[in-house]
Amino acid sequence: MLAPASALSLVVAGAALLPSFTTAFYLPGTAPRDYQEGESIDVFVNTLTPMLNSKLHSLISYDYYDNRFHFCAPEGGAEKQPESLGSILFGDRILSSPYQLSMMENSTCQLLCRSSVPKEDATFINERIREDYGLNFIIDGLPSSEMMRDSKTGEIFLDAQGFNLGDDETTPDRPALNNHYDIWIQYHARDEHHFRVVGVLVYPRTVNSMVAGSTEPDCFNKSPLYLSEATDNEFFYTYSVSFVESDIPWGLRWDAYLHVFDPKIHWFSLINSLVIVGFLVFMVAMVLYRTISKDISRYNAVDLSDEVQEDYGWKLVHGEVFRLPPRPMLLSVMVGNGAHLVMMCIVTLIFALFGFLSPSNRGSLATVLLICWTFFGCVSGYGSARTYATLGGEQWKPNLVLTAILFPLVVFSVIGLLNLFLIAASASGAVPFGTILAILLLWFLISAPLSVAGYFYGMKHGAFANPVRVASIPRQIPPKPWYLETWQAAILGGILPFGAAFVELYFVLSSLFGNRAYYAFGFLFLTFAVVALTTATVTVLFVYFILCAEEYRWHWRAFLIGGGSAFWVFAYGVWYWASRLSLDSFTSVVLYFGYLFLFALLDFLVGGSIGYIATHFAIRRLYASIRVD
Repeated sequence: MLAPASALSLVVAGAALLPSFTTAFYLPGTAPRDYQEGESIDVFVNTLTPMLNSKLHSLISYDYYDNRFHFCAPEGGAEKQPESLGSILFGDRILSSPYQLSMMENSTCQLLCRSSVPKEDATFINERIREDYGLNFIIDGLPSSEMMRDSKTGEIFLDAQGFNLGDDETTPDRPALNNHYDIWIQYHARDEHHFRVVGVLVYPRTVNSMVAGSTEPDCFNKSPLYLSEATDNEFFYTYSVSFVESDIPWGLRWDAYLHVFDPKIHWFSLINSLVIVGFLVFMVAMVLYRTISKDISRYNAVDLSDEVQEDYGWKLVHGEVFRLPPRPMLLSVMVGNGAHLVMMCIVTLIFALFGFLSPSNRGSLATVLLICWTFFGCVSGYGSARTYATLGGEQWKPNLVLTAILFPLVVFSVIGLLNLFLIAASASGAVPFGTILAILLLWFLISAPLSVAGYFYGMKHGAFANPVRVASIPRQIPPKPWYLETWQAAILGGILPFGAAFVELYFVLSSLFGNRAYYAFGFLFLTFAVVALTTATVTVLFVYFILCAEEYRWHWRAFLIGGGSAFWVFAYGVWYWASRLSLDSFTSVVLYFGYLFLFALLDFLVGGSIGYIATHFAIRRLYASIRVD
């Protein structure tokens, strides 16, 4: 699919060709910085992360200055850089480095330091090379990248996945360490004395640069550097810097990074989903309209006869359809929290769609998600209170407490358990205690009080009035077809919503687990809208069939059918793990399935709440249209 081109040819070609397709709008971010000739440019280093090439081999990230790597550190130690809450949660650990870059000053074979790697750590480094780990530099807010050409579209773009720690393809049985970095800085000249950085490219090489009897490195030696696992190792870390002029203005410098892989596949999937959902909605609307309108006119006829009243099953259960379901408290809590997540997703996607989540602000997407989750706690309280009151629940105090703490407690417990695995693996992705404390404070001090306030506001509005009375004696339920049983209906009902999103889901999983940037928020927003509409339509249709079978216990079925796509999402995640991942450690497998479980749980709550709410109002409208004696 993608193949790196030679450094010099692609840098020159990119500088000439990139302006031709930099037509995207400006993404707001940090203020531009003008450099003068000779002015120092800071180079920051981020965590080492596994790269998604043919397959992903690990989900564990490592701190750049992990003692086992023996990278060169600045004098006096590395300084930690300020990061957003979302950046920390996603594993970023940005630190200063000893690299010395000066604007417009090219350099060749600069000695960084002399490194000593004992044989034990050589084994560790070689294992990380085999797992395709990559280094990540940040220069003037831009991530280090390699210039790539998309083999399908021919488009040149900057792949911000990082660059390889080493090379295990030339000699698979003996990995070579990349100890020399060719750094290419693309700059835009505002005038003769002011320059701005608009692109950062790093091409690593393996060079056995130590020369016997000399203290200076030889960066042009063709011999690769292999770390011996039997003896200690001594070698140089070196780098070169080249500045290349570019016509790209500073405001459009991110356009080369915002590459959408396989855009035709996105469009094909979206158009296919729109056709399916359009056909589905039309067919469901026509079937329901023709059938229900005929039923209603028949039931509302003046000369009602016993035969007419017994024609169709959904009319027969009018005295049962609003009967209190089992476990109404749990159902109301799940509906409230699902509505909470729906609002969080909608607002976040709108912000991302209009470009307010700049990629230059690392972790901005996760930060906005967390903020929206915190401040939309009132939605969960309001939805849970009205649902519980409508279901006839009376124990509002336990319901209030569960609404505020149940779902966050489950999520925090799973994440806390996964965090223990990260700590045991000495991974940099382990969430620090201070960050955990900050999230808990957001929960206790903001989200939970807002949930309580929303709950009391929902209690003030009270329950939705039922259009028909509930019979005093429950009606006997006849046998129904196998596909209308609870779990079968949930699994079958989840196929269409999942089918509308599975192509986009591939790119989302590659972003979450493969350290690949995702910027196709327009496709994602439309996909979310299509999936929501499909979920609501399918759930209403299945519940209508259930009522026609004289099965009046629809409440839990509506939620489970709406959330049925979560089963297929988890199954798709298992397929993705088997086909695209080759995780080499037990910790990585636990992390993957732990995060996949959380992802499926979120999908279950979102889809379930959409299905239940749509079905509730559809049933109210249906039974309000008939005359009951």
